[in-house]
Amino acid sequence: MMKTALHSVSYAGVWPGQARLGLDDFLERTRNLGFDAVMLMAKRPHLSLLDYDADARSRLRQRLAGLGLKVACLAGYTDFCLGAERPDIPTRELQILYVRELARLARDLDCGLVRVFTGFDYANVSLDQQWGWCVTSLRECARQAADAGVNIGIQNHHDAAVHYESLFELVEEINEPNCKIMFDAWSHAPVEKAPGAGFRQEGGDLVAAVKKLAPYLVHTTVADYVHRPRYRYQPNLINYIRESDALRAVPIGEGFIDYKSFFKALKEIGFDGYVAYEMCSYLRGGGSEENLDGYARKFLDYLSAF
Repeated sequence: MMKTALHSVSYAGVWPGQARLGLDDFLERTRNLGFDAVMLMAKRPHLSLLDYDADARSRLRQRLAGLGLKVACLAGYTDFCLGAERPDIPTRELQILYVRELARLARDLDCGLVRVFTGFDYANVSLDQQWGWCVTSLRECARQAADAGVNIGIQNHHDAAVHYESLFELVEEINEPNCKIMFDAWSHAPVEKAPGAGFRQEGGDLVAAVKKLAPYLVHTTVADYVHRPRYRYQPNLINYIRESDALRAVPIGEGFIDYKSFFKALKEIGFDGYVAYEMCSYLRGGGSEENLDGYARKFLDYLSAF
């Protein structure tokens, strides 16, 4: 059975109606649900650098040991394309410093991995410039983290390098041995060709993605979704215009993502990292603790088959 982790964002109250647990209560909940490890949100209300000095880190480490939990990953939050409109503010330097301190925090918690993002697309900056910022910033993040004996893992969440081919090229160009990949299958959601024209699979086959990324793949974070079509009313035409679909989170296996093929491919490449489950958007059924717990249990049941 694959190693499992629960992302603390799942109980952080970050979306309307979602229950919020403090970090200690979240750790207790994770152990009771039966997960092997935690993926900790590296910001308030959970694991903020502002709140965890040496003594607090020691207490947290003891608490984790008492519960028999590992820390699979510290989830950092970065955007290395941010701040182009204010070049006088050292936005990328500040984020690199944040990642360096997260690496030191990870080391203190016996965790070997810090999650990072690339950058969002900004209309006033060329794609090549944004790519360059991501490469140079992430390369320095990797070097800073290496001093703490920690890997950084790039999650394909932001616009830059969201496609697995681009993600592979990004890591190759960064060219640091501790720069790894945390590939998420849900980023390959189908997108609309044209209003009413159906959907295509953006990014291609998940199996091909896993095989391509295998040399760097250390972690994956899982969520499943269904499409909910959207329309905008035009009163002058007494009609509707098709908008981009919304996605609604559902229990794993009930959405459109081909997780059966994905997990089989992970097994075939000998993947030995953690499979983390997250609930960071509105769920079918709402955000009560009971519903969140139910989703988490369904994930464990689903994954146990692989």
